[in-house]
Amino acid sequence: MTAGAAALETYLIEKKRLIDETLESYLPGEQTYPPVIFQAIRYSLFAGGKRLRPVLCLAAAEASDGDVETSSLLPVACALELIHTYSLIHDDLPAMDDDDYRRGRPTNHKVFGEDIAILAGDALLTEAFHLMARRELMPAVPADRLIEAIRTIAEAAGCLGMVGGQVVDVKAEGTAGDLETLLYIHTRKTAAMIRASLRAGALLRGAGPAGLAALCTYGDHVGLAFQIADDILNVEGDSALLGKKTGGDAARGKLTYPGLLGIAAARRRASELVELALTAITNFDERADPLRMIARYIAERKT
Repeated sequence: MTAGAAALETYLIEKKRLIDETLESYLPGEQTYPPVIFQAIRYSLFAGGKRLRPVLCLAAAEASDGDVETSSLLPVACALELIHTYSLIHDDLPAMDDDDYRRGRPTNHKVFGEDIAILAGDALLTEAFHLMARRELMPAVPADRLIEAIRTIAEAAGCLGMVGGQVVDVKAEGTAGDLETLLYIHTRKTAAMIRASLRAGALLRGAGPAGLAALCTYGDHVGLAFQIADDILNVEGDSALLGKKTGGDAARGKLTYPGLLGIAAARRRASELVELALTAITNFDERADPLRMIARYIAERKT
């Protein structure tokens, strides 16, 4: 393992531990009535995962000049993970991707049934906004910044972002498709929430317009690169490492970069996007090194 890879692993482990501990402190226990919903929520939320979106939120804050401590942003960072987990539960449903495994375990609906899985996703999405609205948890964050961060996340998660991308993804299944449609799907379905995570962290920290713009550009490129890497892993990844079956995209006739352009061209595009992301944050100092390491990791990851 290189020094850079070791440094990134240490950073990600530390941030994941912090986020997991904070999530644990915010959520009611499994025996809270009605217990099945809290069991279903916790089953998926604590099933593992890289916590990439909250990590990016905190990393963007750390990279930015501002007047708010990064620790004050944990409720928003955790809310991003709640939204992400809701999206995974719903993506796995029979009406969507119909997946049996996620992160090496049976998917939520396989354990709790489709009805509870739908409600668990609904609950996670709702709880995310409840958490971000708890001003007592973020007294140092000015109200106008918090409102703007919530608006940013809501837009990225909704019809103009993740939900809209998912709609076009579903409707494009089994069609020939084109690059314009594929770009629409990936920039909304995945990149929108990654961009929002970065913008929210920098915004809450108090970053200026130039810093915000640079981090949003970084997020656009990294988010698209992340989804292209996902597409590639679905073709040639190790299902044991991924914790789920590969080949599902092709079986469902999904519109993907490897399917449309081929593996080699998809890999080249992911690498180009990483370089564009790195260029976007050239003017940031060493506090942005975690963002630089994450960008490189995204193109090279195996899980």
